[in-house]
Amino acid sequence: MRAVVIDHPGDASVMNLVERPIQKATAHQSVMRIHAFGVHRYEVLTRAGGSPSVKFPRVIGVEAVGEIHEASAEGPFKAGQKVMTMMGGFGREVDGSYQEYALVDDSNLFTVNHPGTDWVKLAQYPENFYTAIGALKSLRLQAGQSLLVRGGTTAVGLAATQLAKAMGLTVTATTRRSQMLDAVVQNGADAAILDTDNQLVTEEKYDGIIDLVGSVTMDDSIAHLNQGGTVCVIGLLAGEWVAKEFSPFVLGDKYLTFFDSTVVRQDLVDEMFDLINENHLEIPIAKVFKLADIREAHDYVMASRELGQVIIDND
Repeated sequence: MRAVVIDHPGDASVMNLVERPIQKATAHQSVMRIHAFGVHRYEVLTRAGGSPSVKFPRVIGVEAVGEIHEASAEGPFKAGQKVMTMMGGFGREVDGSYQEYALVDDSNLFTVNHPGTDWVKLAQYPENFYTAIGALKSLRLQAGQSLLVRGGTTAVGLAATQLAKAMGLTVTATTRRSQMLDAVVQNGADAAILDTDNQLVTEEKYDGIIDLVGSVTMDDSIAHLNQGGTVCVIGLLAGEWVAKEFSPFVLGDKYLTFFDSTVVRQDLVDEMFDLINENHLEIPIAKVFKLADIREAHDYVMASRELGQVIIDND
């Protein structure tokens, strides 16, 4: 099988396509045939050495869609079963999606309740939609309430908008580029506003806010929250990990939480696909590459200003 191995961190040239044997299933690990996967900016950061916990050599890539090639001896899966995997150390502590087959712990494999057989389209869902639905659930909003998606042009932001509308919420989404306002609305948002110099260009307040920008906009997000509402921080678009001079006294009957997809639950995956199937949800696919073009895919992810997810087609 082919695998993209990184022996040491660096620019895109450190990713080398090599031949490796397909691993064998174990008692609690199955071999997954990876048909497609999304490429993310934070994987570029990992490739460049920005994830200290990742040890090289490594096959990176945190998510994939595909099927069981060889089932584990004691696990619940069968050969040919459609599955996805994400996070749980995939592509970080163990080799990830940048290969044709992967040995995956059964606890990190999840069945896919989706009728489609287009693997490229399926690859838009795992990380983007799971992170979005987890953040939405943390806000505890009811149909008819208002949501702000701060970072509405990101893949997760696009997914959050789609899911929120399917849940009956009124959605406003942000962009830092005025030329993208129409595109945000075309994706399903009821309204679009500018986020300029980490300040929302509006006086409106919202029942819930998903903040993909991070710690630098947290105070401003809280200021645009209705009493009793919640801000869920799920992103670090600004690259700041620590909130500087944050005072908890700005909350005052408002709530602040965080969600990431480190722990994945099958029941939430099922709920996610129910909403996707019932409402025919999908986000734009910016561009599709082949595994052999992974270097070009990384460069494109960092340079592109197109909406949507970059996908590797492994078939």
